[in-house]
Amino acid sequence: MKSKFKKYLLISVLIVILFFFIFIFINKKIINLYNYHSNLYLNNIIGLIIDKYPNIQKEEIIKILNDSNLDKENILYEYGIDLEKNSLVLKNELIIKYFLVINLILFFVLIIIIMIIYFKYLNKKDLELKSIETYLKSINDGIYKLEIDTNTTDELSSLKNEIYKITVYLKEQARISKHDKLLLKTSLEDLSHQLKTPLTSISIMLDNLDGEINTDLKQEFLKDIKREVIKINFLVDNLLKLSKFDANTITFNNKLFSLNDLVKEAIKNVSMIAELKNINLICNGNLSNQMYGDFKWQIEAITNILKNCIEYSYNDSKIEIEHDENKLYSSIIIKDYGKGMDKDDLKHLFERFYKGKNSNNNSVGIGLSLAKTIIEHNNGYISVSSKVNQGTTFTIKYMK
Repeated sequence: MKSKFKKYLLISVLIVILFFFIFIFINKKIINLYNYHSNLYLNNIIGLIIDKYPNIQKEEIIKILNDSNLDKENILYEYGIDLEKNSLVLKNELIIKYFLVINLILFFVLIIIIMIIYFKYLNKKDLELKSIETYLKSINDGIYKLEIDTNTTDELSSLKNEIYKITVYLKEQARISKHDKLLLKTSLEDLSHQLKTPLTSISIMLDNLDGEINTDLKQEFLKDIKREVIKINFLVDNLLKLSKFDANTITFNNKLFSLNDLVKEAIKNVSMIAELKNINLICNGNLSNQMYGDFKWQIEAITNILKNCIEYSYNDSKIEIEHDENKLYSSIIIKDYGKGMDKDDLKHLFERFYKGKNSNNNSVGIGLSLAKTIIEHNNGYISVSSKVNQGTTFTIKYMK
């Protein structure tokens, strides 16, 4: 709005300057006309004097006319002419009136033009403010159309653009908040389901333990109960970790470490379940390969990915882990030769509590979601490719 004000102020100043020159021009013309009539009458009087007194010198007449020390009696007073108020030349009286009238007209015209400019400025301002008000209402109604054609460089247009950005941001935050509430509702429902199933199984098995059953069956029930408890413990532990990430309360202890050491530690964590299916875990890569990040949290991420690969692998198969490093990133590629996944599963693979079509009953669908969150918080990203009955490949890249 300041730029518009400056524009109208500049126009007003230019008009005042224009009127000033018009005033000077007109008044100069009036003064010239006044002098012309005065000199004309003096010329006539001098001509008459010379005719009546031929011996008088013209220089003497000019001297008398320009002598400021003459203090003669006001002879013209007898004829009703006041030297301070009236002019001997009657036409000069009219010229003086014209002079006053023209100056008054110029003054009033100037005032009117300035007022028109001022009111035009105020009207323009009101229209733009109403336009912004209408614009806000349209944005509030969900119409996020930025009118670029009407944009200018003045402050109101800038304000309009900022209002647009803020309003859209607030709308987006409201949408995200609503989405987060729905996600929380869904997550709680999934969590309830994930806990309800093993707890129900434990409850049934505990009821059976109260009866008279043989020792082998009792040991089988205890083994199943222990497995369900481990499953619940794993679920709760991973949910707590995810909630910390959601709340941004995790502090990474970043340092430079060996990729080979990272993979070896993750393999140790899954070696027991790999042996149960006789799956061979093979690690390849230069021992000098390094990355910068939080060692413990990345072990957690790679461990969860390896668990998923083991879950989808066939017995007596293998999983290959290859690590590498270049100037742009450090990478880890994990490939299994198991059941694989179809395209529908790949779309939702990293969603919480998602379980693929080929997953077993022990899966809780949270490990890959946690792994992805950890990797992304360490300036990395993860991608996956898979074909049914041909295996799955996870590619992890940590940007430098």
